[in-house]
Amino acid sequence: MSQRIFEPGPGMAEGLRHLPGHLNMNTVSAGLVAAIFGCSGPALIVLDGANKAALSEGQSVAWLLSIYGIGGLIGVVLALHYRQPINGAYSIPGAALVAGSLSAFPFEQAVGAFVMSGLLVFLIGATGLIGRIMRWLPMPVVMAMIAGALMRFAVATLGAIEAAPWIAGAGIVGFFLAMRVPIGVPPVLAALVAGLVATLATGSASIDLAAVSYVLPTFTAPVFDLDAFLAISVPLALLVIGAENAQATGVLMAEGYRPPVNVMTLVSGIGGVVAGLLGGHNANIAGPMTAICSSEQAGEDRQGRYAATVVNGVLFAGFGLAAGSAVPLMMALPKALIATVAGLAMIGVLQTAFQGAFSKDAGHQTGALVALVVALSNITLFGISAPFWSLAAGSLISVLVDRKAE
Repeated sequence: MSQRIFEPGPGMAEGLRHLPGHLNMNTVSAGLVAAIFGCSGPALIVLDGANKAALSEGQSVAWLLSIYGIGGLIGVVLALHYRQPINGAYSIPGAALVAGSLSAFPFEQAVGAFVMSGLLVFLIGATGLIGRIMRWLPMPVVMAMIAGALMRFAVATLGAIEAAPWIAGAGIVGFFLAMRVPIGVPPVLAALVAGLVATLATGSASIDLAAVSYVLPTFTAPVFDLDAFLAISVPLALLVIGAENAQATGVLMAEGYRPPVNVMTLVSGIGGVVAGLLGGHNANIAGPMTAICSSEQAGEDRQGRYAATVVNGVLFAGFGLAAGSAVPLMMALPKALIATVAGLAMIGVLQTAFQGAFSKDAGHQTGALVALVVALSNITLFGISAPFWSLAAGSLISVLVDRKAE
C-alpha cells in the first residue's frame, strides 16, 4: 500500500548533491521567469480580492506569505527529493474564486474553508484514487488538455504586442534571435533581458518608493462553517486536483518524466491546510510554473531541470517573506513584458503537447479534439475550471467514440 501511495524518489541528499552541477544559465533563467510570472499578475488577483473584502494590510500580507512561502517550500522539497521540476505555488483560478466568495462570507469563515479544502485534497490523495484515475486517462486527451490550457499564455503574447509593441517586440526578437544564433544565452533569458532594456528605454517601469514599506502579517483564526465548505472548500479542492495538479502532471509526462501523482496530491493537501491556517487559500502543485521549468528552456538535460524549480521555489519563498515590500517592486514591471516572456516560454511545451495529442499513431483523436476545444474555451461550471471539464469530456468521448472505432 505504501509503495502505491508514497512513490519513491532518489531522495533529498541525491538532489542536493547534484544540484550545483545543474545550476546554469538555462535553469536559473527558467526559474527566474517562472518566479516573475507567479509573483506579478497572480499576486494582483490576491491583492484585488483582499481589497474588495476590506482585509487589513496585515491580513493581505499573511495571505501572500502563506501561499508563496509554503508554495515555494513545496517546490524545493519535491524537486530535490524526486529530481523532477515539480513546482509549488497556488491555484490562480482558485484565487479568483475566493475573491468572489469573500463578499458572501466573513474572512474567518473563508479561512476555515481553506483548511477544510486542504483536508479534502489530502484525503483524496491518501486513498490513492488520483493515481488510478491518471493511469486510466488516455494520454492524447491529457496532452490535448495541456495544449488547450497553456495556449492562452502563448496567445497573450499577441495581446502584449498590441498593448506595448516595443517591449513585447523586443522580447520576441531577443527570444528567436537567441534560438537562431548560437551565443550560449537561453532564449527565455534573452527575451527577458531584451524586454527589460525596452522597458527602461521607454520609461514604462515606475516604482513608487513611498509605497515600498514592510507590513507585519496578521493571522486570522479559522471558523468552520458548512455553507463556506460547500461554496469554497469543495470547488477549491476540485480546482487544485482537476486543474493545477492535472495540468502539472500532464506537462511532466509530456516531457518524459514519471511524476509522483499521489505524493503531489498529498502534499497539495498538506500545503492547503498549512497555508489555510496562516490565512491563504491554498498551496499546491503549480501548473504554469511547472510548464516553464520543465520545458526545453530550462536546458537540454532533463535530469537537471529540477534546478530551475529549486530557483523558483527559493524566489517564491523569499517573495512571501518580503511580501509587504516586494509587491510594489514586482508590480512595477509592465504586464506586457510578463505576458510576453511567459508566453514564449510555453512554445516548447505546446509543441510537445500537440505532438502527443495528435500524432499519427496516438489514437483517441476525437476525444483529444474535444479536450482541446473545452480547454481552449476556459469554461467554468459549478465553480470548476476548464482543465477538469476538458479531461472529463475528452475521456468520455474517447470511451464512446474512439474505442468503439478501434
